[in-house]
Amino acid sequence: MKRKLLASLMCAVLMAGLLSGCSSNEPEKKEEPAAEAEESAPTDTEEGESGEEAKTADPSEYNVVMIVKQSDSWFDDMATGVEQLRKDTGLNVSVQVPETGDAASQISIMEDLIAQGVDAICIVPNDPSALIPTIEKAREAGIVVVTHEAPGIAENVDLDVEAFVNEEFGKLFGEKLAEVMGGEGEYAGFVGGLTMDTHMSWYQAAVDYITENYPDMTCVTEEPYEDGNSIEGAHDKTLEILTSYPNIKGLFDCSAHGGGICEALREKDKLESVKVVSLALPSMSATYLKDGSMQHGQAWRPADAGYATCYAAYLLASGQGLETGTDLKITGYESVNVEGNIAYGNAPLEFTADNIDDYNF
Repeated sequence: MKRKLLASLMCAVLMAGLLSGCSSNEPEKKEEPAAEAEESAPTDTEEGESGEEAKTADPSEYNVVMIVKQSDSWFDDMATGVEQLRKDTGLNVSVQVPETGDAASQISIMEDLIAQGVDAICIVPNDPSALIPTIEKAREAGIVVVTHEAPGIAENVDLDVEAFVNEEFGKLFGEKLAEVMGGEGEYAGFVGGLTMDTHMSWYQAAVDYITENYPDMTCVTEEPYEDGNSIEGAHDKTLEILTSYPNIKGLFDCSAHGGGICEALREKDKLESVKVVSLALPSMSATYLKDGSMQHGQAWRPADAGYATCYAAYLLASGQGLETGTDLKITGYESVNVEGNIAYGNAPLEFTADNIDDYNF
């Protein structure tokens, strides 16, 4: 009995060994077609290089957020453009407005968006340099960052979108101010804040143009006045200027609040003797242009800039990219010119009493 049991056990062991050997050979036979399948399938790199995956990216799958400078008519209009982009493309895009018009509030919003893991952050910085550490943090987290009105930090972001070459736009302030002043007299300029790259660029380009071409015009200060991006700020600073420089003949404002200058001039009965040129929204400046207290306004459409900036962010986040000639799908940005990390549109607008009613923003 024991011998029979022992024989049975030995037989079972031999059979198990044979079965084990057979099963260990099975994967070797199946690995060959699997390897062939892997070789025929494109790798992630190959898909990226062909661009097929990027070109078919669904906009609704990308979360893009625009952070504006502050709550006012200019950025209300920008928000309408961002909303239009959402309707046109299905892109999951939205606008966030800081509680205060400073870098700290914008940084706080950015930190929240980084924690949420959004695909792209667009921002119009109040203080571009102050945002650099947070921008770097966002990009390290794989978030695309696209700015508007911040060419000075273009090397720190994925892209900066501008409505035009800023020096040319700034020169236009100088040309128009010299024209309405008759090429002579004292003048001064405003910016929203000394930390605002584009405002400072426009201001300096205007002053340089006047200095080079109109020797009988004199800028009364070495740096611009700050209006804090507000009507009240422009109004109060103008009253200070009129007291300090009673012979002033011209004022230009690189923020969209030249109406405050006009109000101060009206109070002091200086509308005839002091000329005004300003960045302007039609909705904020039509009255002043029509009554002659503002002689020239210039701008670009905030809605179009918001649309173009957020669409550019989507192109980058989805891997499609953009280059010179890319169409950002909105007026003035149909064929951008890309230089380094800056994409330039061609979207300047000029306003006078004669054409201001042609615009409705």
